[in-house]
Amino acid sequence: MNEIDDDGNSSAPWFRWGVFLIGIMIMSFGIALMITAELGSAPWDVLHIGLVNHFGLTVGTWTVIMGFLLLVVATIITRKLPKLGGYLNMIFVGMFVDLFLFMLQTPPTLLAQSVMLFIGILIMGFGIGVYISPRCGAGPRDSVMLAISQKTGASVAKVRIIMEVLVLAVGWALGGPVFVGTVIFSLLIGHITGFSLNYCKKWIDRRMERGMQVENIN
Repeated sequence: MNEIDDDGNSSAPWFRWGVFLIGIMIMSFGIALMITAELGSAPWDVLHIGLVNHFGLTVGTWTVIMGFLLLVVATIITRKLPKLGGYLNMIFVGMFVDLFLFMLQTPPTLLAQSVMLFIGILIMGFGIGVYISPRCGAGPRDSVMLAISQKTGASVAKVRIIMEVLVLAVGWALGGPVFVGTVIFSLLIGHITGFSLNYCKKWIDRRMERGMQVENIN
């Protein structure tokens, strides 16, 4: 019989980590679609693309570099090392984003670009819900957000908004792509992620419960 850890998860790691990695891949595909649509990117990707424009390398490489710096900041604030999921998030998102950007091409018409943009935002929000639902650890950005919130007493929502605005401003100053897609992303991503996370958590909880019932019978 599988035991339950402190977070209430089954001790069979393959299922949780499998869902986590699938979610990372889905989210990365959404990121790549949104970037390739060239109608404006999410705030953090505006920063990453701005850094590419000034210093070279790739979007995925800057995703890894910035993720590492954010994990260092979170560690300094909380004096605790992030969970393994934080490191894997940083590495795999960078790898998958570069892979998908290599495979995708910007559509020739504005209509097709708009469709790619909306599909990218939907897929990204769904992927975020999938990768968070197994509770394998927060990504670099969320780790810093939670650390600052706990340290200052400010709400998570307030900290997240301030972080996104600052990152967007720096990315824009570096020449990152701020356009209508950036606004649409900001308006939609919270709602899409909230729906996805709620659905995925319920699905995983049911899956874990069924697995334990079968093992108890055996």
